[in-house]
Amino acid sequence: MEFCGGKVKTEWEKKVNVPKTKKTYCKSKECKKHTLHKVTQYKKGKDSLAAQGKRRYDRKQSGYGGQTKPVFHKKAKTTKKIVLRLQCQGCKHVSQHAIKRCKHFEIGGDKKGKGTSLF
Repeated sequence: MEFCGGKVKTEWEKKVNVPKTKKTYCKSKECKKHTLHKVTQYKKGKDSLAAQGKRRYDRKQSGYGGQTKPVFHKKAKTTKKIVLRLQCQGCKHVSQHAIKRCKHFEIGGDKKGKGTSLF
């Protein structure tokens, strides 16, 4: 258990289990109504080698002289905010929805029954 802002958090509140489909509002021009959406987790794309900042950094780093830019070390956060990618099953429109921070996240895991434990 963990004490957090006047509330005691149990172990289960840190674990998030999201269903694979969710019925929510689709704001595309075709739908504009509540439809079923497929839920996936947003992932950052691969960095492009052709981006101007990357080309500038690589040019500065080349040759003698070691590290030229400051390397950040004062990391404060231990978790990232989870971003859900919601794709409408009717019109394939994609929207994103950020949820709270959590240590453990899964999509479509086993449901926790009353008075049972998953592990």
